[in-house]
Amino acid sequence: MQDSFQKSALNQIEKTAQILTKLGYSVTSPDKKLYNYEIIVNSKNEKIKFQVYFGNKGIKKILQGNHELKIYKELDELLFGKNLFENNSKDEETFKEYVGTDESGKGDYFGPLVIAAVYINDKTKNELENIGVKDSKLISDNIIKILESKIKKIIGNNFEIIQINPEKYNQLYESFRNLNKIMAWAHSKAIENILSKLKCSNVISDKFGNEKLIKDELKKKNIEVNLYQTTKGERFTAVAAASILARAKVVDWFNIKSREVGFDLSKGGGESVSLAAKRVRHQFDDKYLMKLIKFHFKNSKNIF
Repeated sequence: MQDSFQKSALNQIEKTAQILTKLGYSVTSPDKKLYNYEIIVNSKNEKIKFQVYFGNKGIKKILQGNHELKIYKELDELLFGKNLFENNSKDEETFKEYVGTDESGKGDYFGPLVIAAVYINDKTKNELENIGVKDSKLISDNIIKILESKIKKIIGNNFEIIQINPEKYNQLYESFRNLNKIMAWAHSKAIENILSKLKCSNVISDKFGNEKLIKDELKKKNIEVNLYQTTKGERFTAVAAASILARAKVVDWFNIKSREVGFDLSKGGGESVSLAAKRVRHQFDDKYLMKLIKFHFKNSKNIF
């Protein structure tokens, strides 16, 4: 039995080392001790030790090092937080190639709405899965930026991003009067742009609102594709990759604007967000604040 646990421990630590290396970390070869295997992970002069123990009671994984280090927090989330490396069963095997779309920022009072489209085939799908591509909501901002770079290296130019900053967003909302209609317009635009660079007949989108919305927008553009809209679309690799690229743009916007105003702008739409908006309004003015917010959110009633 212990031999079986030992083999499992070795397999787990080798797989972990492989994925962390692909994510840009410096990783030592697995070192066998009496009751465990271990690797040392380095990044920007910080290092941490990851151990996989094997014994009569089974497998135990331990992260050793300073809990305050950035690398410790990143690896703690990657290895224990959200099961980033586990591939759930997927039903995308029928597609040899397809485009996936997803959005980020729709629930944030501050910031843009970003839609991304990503094209993959069998080769790039496997490579993306090997680096731990998964729904961006399960991943921290730091890891998002690491994965963004890795994804772009794998897929090359086979992606499109539509970033609707608050000023443009507010104009569109005045016209559409409906968030789902804005999203349908943006998803269809991302699909149109990526299909102008390559040929692909299958598109998968994370489902939102009425399924006819995106289809109607595509018809207006004379685009004929097999469009599949599904809940929890991030289980599809291309949709998950699109969610990461979209979220990375949102993260960039928040970092830039937070430096601009002199304090961290909060995500979401809660009370802390309203307080931050009031602070911006006090420090600057209404015109400046309107460049940062989605005006139709309920938060605006407590601010203006």
